[in-house]
Amino acid sequence: MQVTPSFRLAYVPGVTPGKWARVWSERLPDVPLALVAVEAADGEPTLRAGDADAGLVRLPVDRTGLSAIPLYTETTVVVFPKDHWLAAAEEVTLEDLADDVVFHPLDDTLEWEQLPGRPAIERPATTADAIELVAAGVGVLLVPQSLARLHHRRDLTYRPMADAPQSRVALSWLEDRTTDLVEEFIGIVRGRTVNSSRGRGQAAAAPAASAAPAKQQRTTAGRPAPRRTTGTPRSRSTGSTPPRRGRPKRRG
Repeated sequence: MQVTPSFRLAYVPGVTPGKWARVWSERLPDVPLALVAVEAADGEPTLRAGDADAGLVRLPVDRTGLSAIPLYTETTVVVFPKDHWLAAAEEVTLEDLADDVVFHPLDDTLEWEQLPGRPAIERPATTADAIELVAAGVGVLLVPQSLARLHHRRDLTYRPMADAPQSRVALSWLEDRTTDLVEEFIGIVRGRTVNSSRGRGQAAAAPAASAAPAKQQRTTAGRPAPRRTTGTPRSRSTGSTPPRRGRPKRRG
């Protein structure tokens, strides 16, 4: 019994693989794409355990045995209640947060050399827990913009940070498992067309591209080549003198 191939794509919170999944389904309709949601800290372990063929993860990752292609960098924002004084600003700096309690959850995706603001008594376990504390008016939270949207609440808002660390999202996979399907997904996230892709899509497109010339050859086969003429066509010579036109002469 032949096993149908599939492709498992892990992704961390805030990352939206939908647009790439749609291209995959159009390009490889015979290969199901399974989306595997994992926590931010579980992206790399999921790949190393072989539970996904590739993953959309947040950098940094340990590059030992892993390949990673950075895709984009996210804007960092500060989340706070709508009635907070920061709501009057268009952009916030770390200095603006000097008097605020700034939560640093255990699943924080930002790399800090020095945490801004005043530290909380206890670190929240997750970003979702920190959002609840922000809604209670206890402090503020800095996260990538996609996470602020993911945990959106009507009583909270956010503003971009001018000088905070930023989170980078990358496509990662095990180096020794760079299969044709991995190459296909790399081509999709990089915006390659079907004809320029290195994976199965290119192989599937090749016969279709070569079919048209072959069909044209079959259509024209057996037909006599059209005669080309240049200038005035020559008269055929029969060896006799052509008759003269006009009245015949009288004989005396």
